[in-house]
Amino acid sequence: MGKETKTNAMRMLDRSKVAYEMIQYECDAFIDGLHTAALTGAPVAQSFKTLVMKGKSGAHYVFVIPIGEEVDLKAAAKAAGEKSVEMIPVKEITAVTGYVRGGCSPLGMKKQFPTFVHETAASFDKIYISGGRIGATIVLSPADLIKVTGASYAALTR
Repeated sequence: MGKETKTNAMRMLDRSKVAYEMIQYECDAFIDGLHTAALTGAPVAQSFKTLVMKGKSGAHYVFVIPIGEEVDLKAAAKAAGEKSVEMIPVKEITAVTGYVRGGCSPLGMKKQFPTFVHETAASFDKIYISGGRIGATIVLSPADLIKVTGASYAALTR
């Protein structure tokens, strides 16, 4: 794979000497995780989306949850130790993370924010997450994602 195809997420894994697989797919614009899983053949139960939220304190947090589920804001706030959290506006995603909507990976953001991974990820040998751009998916072990991001497992969905 040439250097031009690497994303910040992949470079972060390479620097950490973490084994991963990258799946590329044809896509010109944002599509949701369910459609991405269908395009790539990734098992839905093992596919996770990345959500970036802001706490009442003003701090940003990253939540990695199953693609077919919705975040429970109270559970997310509790995990982050905040009174409340809310999604950041779509127009702020690139400024905050360095990624675009639909290509936001929990790895390699402009800054490493506190990260929480839905507890079900721990039951899989590998999970599928955004590769850091639209059209790229990274497959890696959830333990490696936790190690590289310093994340914690938490109950995050309804």
